[in-house]
Amino acid sequence: GQHASTTSPSASWQTRAAAAVPRPSEPCLASPFPLLSASPLSSAAAAAMSAKYSLLSLPLGAFDSSTRGDAVSALSAAISPDNGTVTPFSIPDFKIGTLDALVQQADDLAKLEATCQAVVAKVGDSLRQVLDNDEERIASYKMVNDKPTDQYLRSFSWNKIRYRADKSLGELVDTLRKELVTVDNDVKTKLNQHNSVKTNLAALQRRQTGNLATKSLTPVVDPRLLVQDSEYIETHLIAVPTNAKREFLKTYETLSPMVVPRSAIELDHDDEFTLFAAATFKKHSADFIHKCREQKWTPRQYTYVEGGREEEQRELDRVTNEERKVRGEALRMGRTGWSESVMVWIHVLTLRVFVEAVLRYGLPLEYVTALVKTTPKLAPKVKAALDSRYSYLGGNAFGRDKRGRVTKDDAAMSSEMAAAGLGTGEGHEYTAYVYYELEFP
Repeated sequence: GQHASTTSPSASWQTRAAAAVPRPSEPCLASPFPLLSASPLSSAAAAAMSAKYSLLSLPLGAFDSSTRGDAVSALSAAISPDNGTVTPFSIPDFKIGTLDALVQQADDLAKLEATCQAVVAKVGDSLRQVLDNDEERIASYKMVNDKPTDQYLRSFSWNKIRYRADKSLGELVDTLRKELVTVDNDVKTKLNQHNSVKTNLAALQRRQTGNLATKSLTPVVDPRLLVQDSEYIETHLIAVPTNAKREFLKTYETLSPMVVPRSAIELDHDDEFTLFAAATFKKHSADFIHKCREQKWTPRQYTYVEGGREEEQRELDRVTNEERKVRGEALRMGRTGWSESVMVWIHVLTLRVFVEAVLRYGLPLEYVTALVKTTPKLAPKVKAALDSRYSYLGGNAFGRDKRGRVTKDDAAMSSEMAAAGLGTGEGHEYTAYVYYELEFP
C-alpha cells in the first residue's frame, strides 16, 4: 500500500490565506498570538494524527447486494468494527480516455501522490518549527476547509467547482500538480523568511544578554576611560575569565613590547568574565592581541559611536516587531498550506483509486469505494481480513494452502500486474483489490 473546499475557482489560495489576516478590530498578535492560539486541540484533530486510513475499491459484483450501502456494510462486517470503522467514499465518474492514457496516468498519479505526501509533511514540519513543537497548537492549525483533517477525509466530497469532473483526467492531474507546486513554494518562502528574521533576532538578543566575551559592549564601556584619537597609542578591550584575573594583571605588561605600564582598568565583570582595558603602542597591537588569544583571553572589537546605545535598542525593537509580524504570517501560511496540500493530496488519491479501479475491473463503472479508519497497530488485521475475504479477485495471484490460509503466487502476480498496467514499484505491495494506506504527519 502507498502511504498515503469548496472555494470559488477565481480565488487563489494566497487570497484565502490573506483573508485569514485579522481585521483591525480583532485582537492584535502581540501577546503572543491570542487570535491564533484560541482554538484548543479537538479530539477529531488528535484522532487524525494517531489514525491510519485505508482507501479501497472493489467491484460491486464482489458483494451479494446490488446497492453500495449494503456493500459498505458487508465490508464493515468483514473487517470487524473492533478493527476499524468503514465509511462510504464517493468518487465521481470521470471521463476515461484510452487504455494507454490510463496506464500513463496511473504512473503520473503514483509520482504525484508521493510528492503530495512530501509537501504535506513539509507543511507539518514548518508549523512544528514556528510553533516550537507545541503539539496542541500544531493540531489546532491542521484544519482542511475549516474542518479537522479527520472530518474532512471521512466526509470527503469531490470539489466539482474547483476540479470539474467533466474535464479530462490529464487536465485534472495538471491542475492539481500546479496547485501543489504553488503551495510548496509559498510555504517554503514564508518559512525561510521567518527563519531568517528569527536568526537575526536571536543574534541581537545574544548581543544584549550574553556574557562579556560575546555581548555588545556599547552599554558597558565608558568611552571616557579609553585612549582616543592618539597617533601612537591604542586601547584594547580584553574579556578575561574571572579565574584568570590575577594572572592577567600580573603578566599583561610583558605579553608584548611597548605595553603602557599600569594601563589596565577593570571596566565590568559578570559571572564568567572580567572586562579589562589595556593600552599598547599601535605598532605592537597585533602582537598583543595574538598573545592574549594564546592565553585564552578574548580580545573584543569596540568603536565608540555617538548614540550607539540608543541605536542598538531601536534595532532590537524593530527586529522584535518584524519577527512577531512574520511569525503571524508564517502561521497563517502554514494553516492555509496544510488545508490546501491535504486537499490536493486527497483529490490526487481519489483519481489514483479511480484510474486503478478502471484498469483492474474495467467497465461499467460499478465499484464500491470505502474509507477504513483504523490505527497503525490494527492496520495489519484490517488488511488480513480483507485479503481473506477478497483475495479471489486477484485471480491466479492468490491461492490458499491446506489450512485455508491465503498465499501469493509471485510469478502469477507479476503477470497479472503487467496485464493490468500496474507497476510493482518499491513500497507497492500487490493486493487483489485497489488498496492504499495513508497517515497524516
